[in-house]
Order: sequence, then C-alpha cells, then structure tokens
Amino acid sequence: MAVPPGQIATTSGSSSVRSISGRVGPTLELPADPADLARRAAPLLGWQGTVLPQLTLFGRRVFVVARLRPEAHAERIATGLRPVTERATVATWTWPEMSRIAPPPAVHIAGVLAVARHWRTGMAAAVPFARYGEAAMVLPTSATMSHDYVDNCLPRARMYGLGVVAADENAKVDLDLTCGDDHLNLGEDEVWRWVHEVAYERLLACEGAESIA
Repeated sequence: MAVPPGQIATTSGSSSVRSISGRVGPTLELPADPADLARRAAPLLGWQGTVLPQLTLFGRRVFVVARLRPEAHAERIATGLRPVTERATVATWTWPEMSRIAPPPAVHIAGVLAVARHWRTGMAAAVPFARYGEAAMVLPTSATMSHDYVDNCLPRARMYGLGVVAADENAKVDLDLTCGDDHLNLGEDEVWRWVHEVAYERLLACEGAESIA
C-alpha cells in the first residue's frame, strides 16, 4: 500500500503505519537551569552586576543584570523613597515639570539576557531591550550549529546589536557574538525608567536575602 507523505511503514509485518514528522531534527534542550546559564554568560559579555532572578517584562522572560548606583541609592535611603513599581507613577517622572524632583535611577542595568532553546524565541525576548542598551541571548550549542542559525539568526542579531552566548552539553559557555554598539538606542524613557525601578526592587530583595543567609 502507498504510504502517505510524512509517514513510514512499520517493520513488524503489520500493515499499519505510524506518523513521523517530515522535518525531523535534533531536539534542542538547555544543558542547565536558565538562571545558572545566565550567571555564567554575564561575565563573558563584560557585564558587571547581579544576575537577578528571571523576570517577566512585557510578556518576555528575561534576566536583568544590574548593580547599585551608590550615591543614588544613598539618596533614596535618606529620603525614605523605596523602589516604585507602579508604572503610572513612574511615567510622571519623565515629565519636564517633574525633572527636578524625580529621583535618579538607583541601579545601573548592564544588560538583559534571554535564555532559550531556539534563537527565534531568544530574539523575540531580547530585541525589545536592545533598544535601550545591551541585550543578548543564551542558546544551546546545538542550536548554533545549523544553516538556519548562520543564515537567519546572525544577520538579525548583528542588525539589532544582540550578543549570543552558546552553552554546550556540559553547560560550558562560549561567546559566539559580541553585543553591537551601532544599533539605534532610544535612551531613557518612561518604560526603561520603570524597568530600573523593578530591577532596583529585585536587587534589594536579593541583597536582603544574602544578608539573612
């Protein structure tokens, strides 16, 4: 009997068929916990700071690498102003009439990382943040060893200024593409200002947990 496309006949003597994909490829898996891979990747990108627990920002799951700005943090302590994560309030800080009284960012964001099994997923998560500063993605080495990655991922990554870190099956990381500095940078707006406040809140929580431990 004819075998439909995408199916092969079984070899057990039965006339039945089982369905298999016509585009079978290697299964892409992360070799370690995403948080662990993010911590390993940040130094390769030259980012200094704490790799914060994974955040969901604008529907994207990412790792923000941030460190305190000592003077701004001290001023926040002196005035009793804790992190403000209400977006409507933070949005007013960018108004011209608020420029003199709005607090300066208390953290420096070194970069934003997306850890993903496939470059398309990683790029979708990282690109929105590349408009403000450095952003990168961590991919399994198996995902970077394909014509699709070379032909389609790398040109787009260079266009957006994204860095790429590859992690092999033993979770050893290697820098495959550095972050570019010739992409469009929007500077600071109300969105990025709010991300700073979220990172500030998480960074203080991390430091508080470390002091208790």
